[in-house]
Amino acid sequence: MTNNAFPEGFLWGGAVAANQVEGGWNVDGKGMSVADIASYKPNIDNTNYAAHWEVSTESIEAAIADQTDKDYPKRRGIDFYHRYKEDLALFAEMGFKTLRLSIAWTRLFPTGEELEPNEAGVAFYENVFKEMERLNIEPIVTLSHYEMPVSLSLKFNGWVDRRVVDDFVRFSNVCFDRFGKYVKYWLTFNEIDSIHRHPFTTAGIIPDKSAEGRYIADVYQALHHQFVASALVTKDAHEKIPGSQVGCMLTKLMTYPLTCAPLDVELTLKKNLENDFYADVQVFGEYPRMIIKDLEKRNLMPEMVEGDKEILKEHTVDFVSFSYYMSMAESADPNAERTPGNTVLGVKNPYLPSTEWGWQIDPKGLKISLIELYDRYNVPLMIVENGMGAVDKIEDGKIHDDYRMEYFTAHFKQMKEAIDEGVDLVGYTSWAPIDLVSAGTSQVSKRYGFIYVDADDEGNGTYDRMRKDSFYWYQKVIQTNGASLAE
Repeated sequence: MTNNAFPEGFLWGGAVAANQVEGGWNVDGKGMSVADIASYKPNIDNTNYAAHWEVSTESIEAAIADQTDKDYPKRRGIDFYHRYKEDLALFAEMGFKTLRLSIAWTRLFPTGEELEPNEAGVAFYENVFKEMERLNIEPIVTLSHYEMPVSLSLKFNGWVDRRVVDDFVRFSNVCFDRFGKYVKYWLTFNEIDSIHRHPFTTAGIIPDKSAEGRYIADVYQALHHQFVASALVTKDAHEKIPGSQVGCMLTKLMTYPLTCAPLDVELTLKKNLENDFYADVQVFGEYPRMIIKDLEKRNLMPEMVEGDKEILKEHTVDFVSFSYYMSMAESADPNAERTPGNTVLGVKNPYLPSTEWGWQIDPKGLKISLIELYDRYNVPLMIVENGMGAVDKIEDGKIHDDYRMEYFTAHFKQMKEAIDEGVDLVGYTSWAPIDLVSAGTSQVSKRYGFIYVDADDEGNGTYDRMRKDSFYWYQKVIQTNGASLAE
């Protein structure tokens, strides 16, 4: 290993989610998920996240009745379901050591309540994992990535009902039993903290199903059930798959005080502690004391059944994974300018540039996040989402995306600095290695990939794949284990 290279065995790769790439929403016995309800809303301001995620029982039922994919881009994805071999071959050509992907719950259990899995769904993922094995690409599998069965949402108000824990544990155990020979690394819930930003997408919660005044309490109850489920399936993975590693997954929302005014600093501290809360429970095995105090004060403390505290304490995760796209500032000034980020709005930092979608670009914030998380948890870290959405233009049959390469170069250098200072960072998966349907806006035109997909927001196009300039750049980064970044 040269001084410029990353540690030997570093896992370079990319990350996708089943609901954003697969398509095939109604084939081979797949049931409808909450992602199949997400409609493309082209006329909504990108800063109005609430409108993008808004649902009601009526709107869900209307979406189910519409058996087309016209207004529902996640039903189409980018047709990974039929083109996975082509896509995996491209990832292998880039030199991927790993690929983070998710298993669509409704491919295995269409309503979530079946006692036996849909074998066609099992066969699809077995084929994907066999192909990854052939290509020497290590899977990192997310069990729940915004794609729970919509029938559990309508019947139980999603994770608010404890019965969903059993359904999820059954699904997860089928994954361990059938795919454990291919998969060592598992993540339980994607961005588990996002339950407060989009409760339906993360946990199937429908606001009009909550009793008056109890909606926020239901969100915390659902979150608690996910914490318990995460611990239970961590236990099962460890028992069923020798040598398996299970991680939690956090949206890292790094926040700085806008000024050194003590109130700005206090508000920022509390915001960062709240962001850490979700990993705290899964790493330390208990709710932080100040979080308990706050929830009790607001009459939001979730109901816990006998044994819950012991389950959380005894079955903690092996590593912490997180997404990092941007940082924010915080201010006590109600008139401070705000800017969008990863499904959040934050105070705009005057020292940082922004993407076309207003997300502030902060490579140094990634290093700070790594140091803070490693100091707090002292377990291995993985960055499992990081990237920038941009509008790519084809010129002379090529895509010259220097802006993407500049973004990644700056972030990779900060990762290396953190490693050199002692952080145990074991892997990195970009979001996303290939253009896909964006989570919040359901756009394809907000492009993240090193690989271009010929599709527009309405589903028109050949869906053919094309290598961008950044494809060859990332290929070299992986080939040199990061040493090329010093050139």
